[in-house]
Amino acid sequence: MSGTPTFAEALAHGTVVLDGGMSNQLASAGHDLGDELWSARLLAEAPEAVTEAHLAYFEAGADVAITAGYQATFEGFARRGIGREGTARLLALSVEAAREAARRARTDRPLWVAASVGPYGAMLADGSEYRGRYGLTVAELERFHRPRAEVLAAAGPDVLALETVPDTDEAEALLRAVRGLDVPAWLSYSSAGDRTRAGQPLEDAFALAADADEVIAVGVNCCTPEDADRAVALAARVTGKPVVVYPNSGERWDAGARAWTGRPTFTAGRATGWRESGARLIGGCCRVGPETIAAVAAAVREP
Repeated sequence: MSGTPTFAEALAHGTVVLDGGMSNQLASAGHDLGDELWSARLLAEAPEAVTEAHLAYFEAGADVAITAGYQATFEGFARRGIGREGTARLLALSVEAAREAARRARTDRPLWVAASVGPYGAMLADGSEYRGRYGLTVAELERFHRPRAEVLAAAGPDVLALETVPDTDEAEALLRAVRGLDVPAWLSYSSAGDRTRAGQPLEDAFALAADADEVIAVGVNCCTPEDADRAVALAARVTGKPVVVYPNSGERWDAGARAWTGRPTFTAGRATGWRESGARLIGGCCRVGPETIAAVAAAVREP
């Protein structure tokens, strides 16, 4: 490869390291995320904090920053009195904040930006993104996702991250929504065992993306590391595409105590196992911070 490789070329030639959780990084910097817009609120109120969070991951060894737009939607910002034009600016800003972090990063590695396209349930802010089955048709979900995907694609990311997808209806809608946007995408389900969060077999869920030209990687995120262990090889076998995997730390949220419990089970050793099973995009989601991403980067870049 001459010059800076495209994102697809990078996947074809080796392992690409994703960042970790945006919310835990922002919270560790002292930002209050007790809000239904979650980290997306800071796009409007403290965009520099978002850039600094991305920068921490780049300097830890990540090659890709996933934008803070997971819960950034026209409908969600409208509830705060922000109109469609203002929301479009904030969506574009989510991409620019990550680009600015890449410019500041003290590294010669190629760095990329993945524009987060979260599920419909993230806009509802009621936990339904972990259940799916919203009672909407595929066509209705496509109408929800397409305008946001168009704005994000126009902002110039390297890839669209269709992430934390709980069921196959929403996956089908997202695949339709990104068709023709001329930006590659990855499709990443939130899983439990060998099924989507909505209960469909992962084998069937992954198969939806097998023939989608726009999709350059398929896998799972926001699941346990143990569920990721099972999913990676399955995604590789079903689709023949590079696999994306970025699970949570392995700790569990106790809603009653409003605290995380248990011990992390995400390790750099697990990351090398995912690579051996077909993963080419490896990082972390909730509760996975820069220190862990640094360990992953060191492990998967070993000869």
